[in-house]
Amino acid sequence: QVQLVESGGGSVQAGGSLRLSCAASGWPWVHSLTCMGWFRQAPDKEREGVATITSDGTASYADFVKGRFTISKDIAKNTLYLQMNSLKPEDTGMYYCAADLCALKRYRYWGQGTQVTVSA
Repeated sequence: QVQLVESGGGSVQAGGSLRLSCAASGWPWVHSLTCMGWFRQAPDKEREGVATITSDGTASYADFVKGRFTISKDIAKNTLYLQMNSLKPEDTGMYYCAADLCALKRYRYWGQGTQVTVSA
């Protein structure tokens, strides 16, 4: 049973930083074909991908966060991270972590989300 639990959200002013964590239990961290990612959804907007990382550590980012956000993982702690710097008001939203096999090109396992609010 895969369980993902996000934490680390909060309220910050523009230009500030937050680090989100996603504790993943029951997840096969050492499997060679797995992907994990961060997504976000703002009010009245569709969910969008923010960043993904493969089991070999290859990371990819949406253009709107490149150079500001960093996705990483600590297998020893069973945790996925998203370091968010230079936050902007438009980064406000609910942030979710997700996990699955990369070949599926979709995610079946999702956390409950953590709220990020950035004020101008």
